[in-house]
Amino acid sequence: MRAQLPAADEGGTVRIGDAPEPEPAADEALVAVEAYSVNRGESFQLDGQLDRRWPGWRPGKDVAGTVVRAAADGTGPAAGTRVVGHPPAYGWAERVAVPVHSLAALPDSVDAVTAAALPLAGITALRLLRAAGPVAGRRVLLTGASGGVGHYVTELAASSGAAVTAVSATRERGARLLELGAEAVVTSPEDAEGPYDVVLESVGGDSLPAALARLAPGGLLVWFGQASRTPVTLDFFDFFGGPAQARIAHFDYTRADTTYAAELATLVRLVAGGRLHPEIGSVRDWSRTGDAITDIRARRVRGNAVLTVG
Repeated sequence: MRAQLPAADEGGTVRIGDAPEPEPAADEALVAVEAYSVNRGESFQLDGQLDRRWPGWRPGKDVAGTVVRAAADGTGPAAGTRVVGHPPAYGWAERVAVPVHSLAALPDSVDAVTAAALPLAGITALRLLRAAGPVAGRRVLLTGASGGVGHYVTELAASSGAAVTAVSATRERGARLLELGAEAVVTSPEDAEGPYDVVLESVGGDSLPAALARLAPGGLLVWFGQASRTPVTLDFFDFFGGPAQARIAHFDYTRADTTYAAELATLVRLVAGGRLHPEIGSVRDWSRTGDAITDIRARRVRGNAVLTVG
């Protein structure tokens, strides 16, 4: 079959080539991929900045398509079911094996392109907000808000009653966040008018200490990314002189007491009910995956970039 293969000699991108047919385990369904999404983390893996490879590794964690062979153990969706899935890798291909605990069925009202934008960003948003605790009536500061996760967090938090201030590189990139319920959009944490009960930080570098300084006493900062690739430097005495009893929490979206299937089913239900609106900034044929990766690295894509498999 055809698949996107890492092309290390081409700037950390991919090329279409031949790959072995998937060999599903007993609890995996074989899915014919119709669309997939590219995430920033996968671009980090491809250029070596995030070392999560193993022998034979190929990228691809967000897919939508149709089950062509149900799991051998009898669990999960039947053959012919339209699904959205979150495999650990290998999804940028014509076919992929996906664990049934990482699959959810799609209603006719949710197309493959929309569904492909849901898994990593949507699951992260759901779990991130659970880590933040109840947000109704609370002030929330969200950095790196114009990416895929940020759009979902903004809409979900605002619909839950939070007053969200979104930090976006430009006001143009942040315009959609206002439509999704953000109370304000600023271009740096320094411009945000605190204090905030919760800070959701994904940029790193100078962004985290600036956002931390805007926490209310007893507030919580959840650190869920470092998109800038710039390490964070915190001075204890600055922190000590800041918000009293402020807390910093590490976040890993893969750690939860719910399955990916359950999270995907929730996201699909919200989309089908008109309560969640994936922001898809780019839709292209999968032959242009390399271009999508380049644009994501240059922050030229707002929300998610989706590729369709011909």
